[in-house]
Amino acid sequence: MHAYSCISINNRTIGRGGPVYIIAEMSANHGQSYDEAIKIIHAAKEAGADAIKLQTYTPDTITIDCDNEYFRIGKGTLWEGRNLYDLYKEAYTPWEWQPKLKKVANDLGLDLFSTPFDDTAVEFLEKMDVPAYKIASFELVDIPLIQRVAKTGKPIIMSTGMATIGEIEEAVTAAREAGCKELALLKCTSAYPAPPEEINLRTIPHMAEAFGVPVGLSDHTLGIGVPVAAVTLGACIIEKHFTISRAIPGPDSAFSLAPHEFKEMVNAIRVAEKALGQINYAVTEKEAASRIFRRSLFVVKDMKAGDVFTGENVRSIRPGYGLHTRYLKDIWGKKILKNVHAGTPMSYDLIAHKEI
Repeated sequence: MHAYSCISINNRTIGRGGPVYIIAEMSANHGQSYDEAIKIIHAAKEAGADAIKLQTYTPDTITIDCDNEYFRIGKGTLWEGRNLYDLYKEAYTPWEWQPKLKKVANDLGLDLFSTPFDDTAVEFLEKMDVPAYKIASFELVDIPLIQRVAKTGKPIIMSTGMATIGEIEEAVTAAREAGCKELALLKCTSAYPAPPEEINLRTIPHMAEAFGVPVGLSDHTLGIGVPVAAVTLGACIIEKHFTISRAIPGPDSAFSLAPHEFKEMVNAIRVAEKALGQINYAVTEKEAASRIFRRSLFVVKDMKAGDVFTGENVRSIRPGYGLHTRYLKDIWGKKILKNVHAGTPMSYDLIAHKEI
């Protein structure tokens, strides 16, 4: 068992006790338009994101230009039948944009970092001085890449889609042994879009306990329900694809959130954070005023001195000005000391302790 830890990105503490860190993944949603990329950053800021994430690769750094059956995408995804090289050529973010995008994001108060896919990308991102790195699920098994990223000394956020617990352990160990001091993991289901029934959010607290790191969710489901639910199970990072509009065609647009949806997600997450609170059995400040409306014992019929208390004339009702309900049966059979009207709170001084 590991001691639970936090990480810090640009002085933002990420982990238990800190606010959920919300990442807007730009991915291919810029559609090869620099102006669209700028719009996405501004819209993400307005929607409440904490960070923008890019992907730093070219088709040649992630695959090769080959069209045999090994390089065509099979069934079960949005990209069925497409050639890998052509897909990545369409989806990649031009490297010359990325330093400028970082400045725009930083000027707005957003963090910006990226997912590298080879050593040249790490070197490029180091020159940009990104504050952290993301390891994609498909690169979790690229141990040399993880080791290279770890040597930068920057925090690493690592997605775990498709990975067995053994593969996660190998990647975590590689990162730590190569010098990574700040590591977070993201529960992820690498299906596009991912069905909610395959997300298995209950893995989140187990992963945090098993590896002693902050754990979040990289989410590819449709809508906002899954990421909000993840927060209630301890997710401290939420990553979600972000687009100006799903009507704009692109490889990732179908499972991305539009600005108003992303804002709804952020607001719901912030409400969930407040609602989680802490373990508490004390009466809250707002509850205190309501205590008087709880049940207590009241005289419910007019009574004369000497009458006997019974279930007909003393009852447990609202509000709470009378004796505690635990004394109800103790009172039955005793006599009342004076005349009272229905609606009188029951009190000790109404009970005759001597024969009348």
